[in-house]
Amino acid sequence: MKRPQTVVVLVEPAGPINVGSVARLCANFEVRELRLVSPVCDPQDPEACRMAVHGLELLKTARSCTSLLEAVADCRRVVASCGRLDHGSIPLHAPEEALGWLLTGRQDQSDDRPVAVVFGREDRGLSNDELRLCQRVLTLHSSGSYPSLNLSHAVAVVLHELARLQTLPEHDGDAEPDPAPPRQLDHCLEDASDLLLDVGFLLPHTAAARMNKVRDLLQRASIQAGEVALIRGMVRQLRWALTTRRP
Repeated sequence: MKRPQTVVVLVEPAGPINVGSVARLCANFEVRELRLVSPVCDPQDPEACRMAVHGLELLKTARSCTSLLEAVADCRRVVASCGRLDHGSIPLHAPEEALGWLLTGRQDQSDDRPVAVVFGREDRGLSNDELRLCQRVLTLHSSGSYPSLNLSHAVAVVLHELARLQTLPEHDGDAEPDPAPPRQLDHCLEDASDLLLDVGFLLPHTAAARMNKVRDLLQRASIQAGEVALIRGMVRQLRWALTTRRP
């Protein structure tokens, strides 16, 4: 089984020094693509270019996206990094567990979809909604009283651990099917939420929180694309029945 290509995603990075340093780290660890979600700074700022060193070309070709969902739409598996204490009930995994999962999967030679590692803003990381778009969330073994690392330092630690795991023997027998793509699951849950609001199961002021619990359940179950399609088909059929039978 071939190893997947990895992309690094930075959400709303604000510091050009950090962005340039991450581009250099991508070159250090043979990551071939950097994606920036609504960057607050100019990725081509002279300070970013100076820090990129041999990652300058990767910095210049970094892909800009308007949302995290867009940035990971083509990715087979997505892992986010979280350094916040107020992450709610979202399960956090050790780096070796989350990144080990990222590297496994039943990927054949014709499947060239990458995997993604996502990092949040320098000042507040990723929101809980953004963390929920990722199938696994890792936390580094930093101090409980001050867990948040500098952005480029966190990227360095994660990419080093990822590179270390890639040198270990592969265990094909442990591979499991890839989870449903984030965009597909998002669209399914939007359809379900609309229907459940219409029939009165959800209330507008609590709908988001309750649907987050549904998303968490499906993420824990590692729901697959075919299963999401089945649920969405059920929701759409119920919507059709509800609409056609109304007087």
